[in-house]
Amino acid sequence: MPKTQVKAQAENQTPAPVTVVKEPMKELLVWKAPARPFKKRDREYFSTIGAIVFLLSVILLFIKEWFLIGVIIALAFLSYVLASIEPEEAEHKITTRGIFTGKKLFEWPRLGRFWISEKWGHKLLHVEQFWGIPTQLLMLLGKISERQIKEILEKYLIYEEPEKTVVDKASEWLAKKVPLEAEQASTKK
Repeated sequence: MPKTQVKAQAENQTPAPVTVVKEPMKELLVWKAPARPFKKRDREYFSTIGAIVFLLSVILLFIKEWFLIGVIIALAFLSYVLASIEPEEAEHKITTRGIFTGKKLFEWPRLGRFWISEKWGHKLLHVEQFWGIPTQLLMLLGKISERQIKEILEKYLIYEEPEKTVVDKASEWLAKKVPLEAEQASTKK
């Protein structure tokens, strides 16, 4: 067939219709875990926070930054509350449409990569969100295995841990240099 005939036939043809198949929502994995990582703090932690707040407040008092003093005291109170009250249980669901956490659905097109980390002996699942707040979903794995989560999520998202930013590196350095509590008794001799 000459090229002109093929071109003429291609121009006369209409594209095949696209069929969108709506899949019913199906739960792939459901688990319950604490809503956030929790570590019981001792008196030394609270004393250190109190000393830092007092010193910053005295400095800010001399330059008459009343609003900043109020913010620092509010953050100290938040730190006290989060360190002394254990978190409630949260239910997490991975479905064919997305991830349910906190009774809210985060659909697959809004989500990016995922990775797993550890904090205070708890395994954390991080899922990046492209737009909206929060920009990152954090869910404790609880008794669910890491392998189980990876198998399901790799069908929808990319498993990739992001590089540490300057802020991440700076906060890790500061945490090492200015510890808010002494090392645990098991590491002391």
